[in-house]
Amino acid sequence: MTQRSPQVTVRRNRTLALASALVKGVIAAGLGLGSLAVLVMVVWISSPYPDSGPGGALRAAAGVWLLAHGAGLVRPDTLSGVPAPVGMVPLLLVLGPVWLAHRAARDAAESQEPQEEPMEGAREEARAEWRERPGGPSRVGAFCAVTAGYLLVVAGAAAYARGGPLHADPDTLAFPVALVVAGAAAAGVWTAAGRPFGPAPSWSPLAVQEAVARTLFRQRTEAAFRSAAAGLTVLLGGGALLVAVALGRNAGAAQDAFLGLAGDWTGRIAVLLLAVALAPNAALWGAAYGLGPGFSLGTGATATPLGLDGTPALPRFPLLAAVPDQGPGALPNWAALAVPVAAALAVAWFTARRAAPADAPRARAWSPRETVLVTLLAALGCGAGTALLTAAAGGPIGTGALSVFGPVWWLTGPAALVWTAAIGVPAALLLRLWRLRTPGWAWRRDVPEADEPPEPEAEEEAEEDGVVPGRTRRWWAPWRARRATAGEDGEAEPAEPASPAASSRPATDPAPEAAPGFEPYDFLPTDPWHGKENREARWASLKQGSGGLMADFPADHAADRTAGRADRAESADRAESADPGGPASTP
Repeated sequence: MTQRSPQVTVRRNRTLALASALVKGVIAAGLGLGSLAVLVMVVWISSPYPDSGPGGALRAAAGVWLLAHGAGLVRPDTLSGVPAPVGMVPLLLVLGPVWLAHRAARDAAESQEPQEEPMEGAREEARAEWRERPGGPSRVGAFCAVTAGYLLVVAGAAAYARGGPLHADPDTLAFPVALVVAGAAAAGVWTAAGRPFGPAPSWSPLAVQEAVARTLFRQRTEAAFRSAAAGLTVLLGGGALLVAVALGRNAGAAQDAFLGLAGDWTGRIAVLLLAVALAPNAALWGAAYGLGPGFSLGTGATATPLGLDGTPALPRFPLLAAVPDQGPGALPNWAALAVPVAAALAVAWFTARRAAPADAPRARAWSPRETVLVTLLAALGCGAGTALLTAAAGGPIGTGALSVFGPVWWLTGPAALVWTAAIGVPAALLLRLWRLRTPGWAWRRDVPEADEPPEPEAEEEAEEDGVVPGRTRRWWAPWRARRATAGEDGEAEPAEPASPAASSRPATDPAPEAAPGFEPYDFLPTDPWHGKENREARWASLKQGSGGLMADFPADHAADRTAGRADRAESADRAESADPGGPASTP
């Protein structure tokens, strides 16, 4: 028999791993396309008057699936005969394809990696051995294979959708569809690698490589990203709140638009599903409105907190009932400016928590310069995220006046940056000072410095105030510190004078009962079960049951031991009185 060489085996394993990653990309794309096609077919079957057959419904499903990746669609059947572009992406539909591509890339990158190990150190060693072992899929190979498999299905769906009611624009398949798929796959491979931050690429500048290699730099960058994510989340939540309040005020107009779009229940369900898919877009529109730039309602109208200028070209849709009325803005419109203020305060709070932790000594707190730099980096991240999301939240929905619809990303992003930087930096500095103030009525815990022991004077003052060292003193309950030195009625108990015998003895450690805040605990049981008579009765019962093998109940020698100690003490006193040369008694 012919024995295969190790190189042939390694090559074969690597080829199989790449083929498996390619198939995973195809399966991920097929799952997303299939689930959306099932939903569209259910709506088509339940519709009493469908516009086309099952082939048209499946082509429409393929076009909507491509729209979820950011592709621009073209609607050829219009009243004017001019094809109308559809570029507004329902952001809720984006979550499914992105998650599937991310999951496929992650599984492909860690397919041969050990899943469970008993100890963390053993898991890391096994992963290191897997990375060094030849024949497994590399990270770059897994990324390329999954992306290629996914894009094969994208190309097939785009070819199938041609001739349908909604077909994809070929120019948008490379950007942003391929970029979205590649980004999701790269995030999956990064997750499989443990989400490492570094090392920087070899082609990057030396200063960047040295900065990324520092642990302190990575910690500050991570804190900035977390603060930026918190600010962006608050911004989106505030925008959603604005839209909900506006829809509540104009509930009648929203209901009329909802009932007027479709007369049967299947059409109303389709309108409801579309409104739910566009809910994240509406939240971003509300955030852009609160930031100041607002959003466009056609080529000649813009809605801002100052008012609605121009004549809006509004199609009939329930979510558009939240658009403010024409004219200058009133006080309720100006109240929308509280949304970016809340986002900036969220950025400042999350930065200050890392700058001055409550359970760390004062020496480990960040300097004001570091706090300012991290807050500015978080503001930059919040602005970049806002610009990216608002760019996807809007787009053309027709020709002419409807070619510009939604927030303008190159105005909304800088506005978010200015708001979070102008308010977040001073707020972060103030919060840092507040968290580093003198312990007492403070948020921080009473933590001693890392390199300095606590001073005796500070301990004496803490004992006088009734504060136990090492215990947290809560700012909302200052009376707890005085419980240790006060009685039941709130008055301090008078101290008893010391006896002469006690003053002649050297000072010893105080008893536990003398410590502030000590609460005595009775360890001796008080029920009759442990009494001597009951114990003797139980012992006799056990002895009778054992057939006489047990001994009699042990006698209580406590009285004998007490009498013996008293006799020895009396003998010692006699010996001291009989010795005339002994030491004199202490007066």
